[in-house]
Amino acid sequence: MIVGASLMSIALGAYELVPASVTPLIRKSLGVGPSSAGLVVSVMFGTAVVASVPVGIVLDRTNSRRAVAVAVGVLLIAGIWGWFAATAGSFRSLLASRVLGGIAYVVVWNAGIDIVGRAFDASRQASAVATFTASGPIGFAIGQGTGPIVAATFGWPAVFPVFTGLAVVGLAVFWPTSRGLGRATDTPTPTLQDLRSVVTNRQVLLVCGLGFLGYALYLFVNSWAPSYFAEEVHLSLAVSGALTALFPAVGALSRMTGGVLSDRLFGGRRRPVILLSFLVAAPVIAGFTAIRTVPVVVAALLVAGFAIQLCLGLVFAYVRELVAPEVAATAVALLTSIGLAGAFVAPIAAGALIGATGYGTAFVVAGAVGVVGIALAWFAPEP
Repeated sequence: MIVGASLMSIALGAYELVPASVTPLIRKSLGVGPSSAGLVVSVMFGTAVVASVPVGIVLDRTNSRRAVAVAVGVLLIAGIWGWFAATAGSFRSLLASRVLGGIAYVVVWNAGIDIVGRAFDASRQASAVATFTASGPIGFAIGQGTGPIVAATFGWPAVFPVFTGLAVVGLAVFWPTSRGLGRATDTPTPTLQDLRSVVTNRQVLLVCGLGFLGYALYLFVNSWAPSYFAEEVHLSLAVSGALTALFPAVGALSRMTGGVLSDRLFGGRRRPVILLSFLVAAPVIAGFTAIRTVPVVVAALLVAGFAIQLCLGLVFAYVRELVAPEVAATAVALLTSIGLAGAFVAPIAAGALIGATGYGTAFVVAGAVGVVGIALAWFAPEP
């Protein structure tokens, strides 16, 4: 069941981030600036910010398994639409197709976390949820690494539909193995007051704030490292994409490690792992542009990628534990919404900052965001 859910999420993650690997081609072909090019990536996160909580509320009150099947169909439509729009040079139509893809993404992500979380007992829940969330960075790595190859072979518009077939394979594995898990039959349907209690819970909002900062750092590096390597280190676009793919790729191990460390080493405590994540990531990201030797750059990417993603899988198990079971999907959706707000803002803000001051200042500011994460993690509650 986790394998099937993860394959769908991998496909969506690759579709989501792949434009970052061909940003120079998008800018040249569509005649747009860095902030607009960043919007092709971040519009999906912006869509998730708006749609996630309503989707979570629906998932708490309906069959989330069936919703996943519908979302995969929506992804197929979005990928084909994006290919036609990019081929025609229509920037607005391309953005609209990405909005549709963003809706598919948030359904699969929220429903996947909810179903996986319900399928395991409390002693293994963080490990299971973190394992599923590892699909995100795997998809990002595939998108970053293969995007330039697909663009060189079939033209850059082909990066939009190319990953949708993997989602269908994932659904074929997920559907029979998830039977009976689409709805929590042992919990009552949440009332509006139950749902309101989630969005006003201070502990939940603090964990959501950590998600915001973590995703902001994660997408900042993912979105702009390829351009940094190509423009400042003077590497080819293919090599830049392959190197940047290391950043999310290491998250496949890191996210699972975060859950296992919390469940096993820290006896179910979440705060120590999240604090460690920001403590390591902040200085590495702040000093990134000072590194010019390629092997050292690779090492820095691996360290930063591993560190920041220690918390990105764990927070989704964490936030479910702070609320009643009948509103767990809503809590996950709220975290997704606020966390992805950071992912939405980061590429656009970074593009504006890079255009005004250069890459060095942008990476230092990102390091400062990590310092804020350290302060917030210090006060994080334990479930």
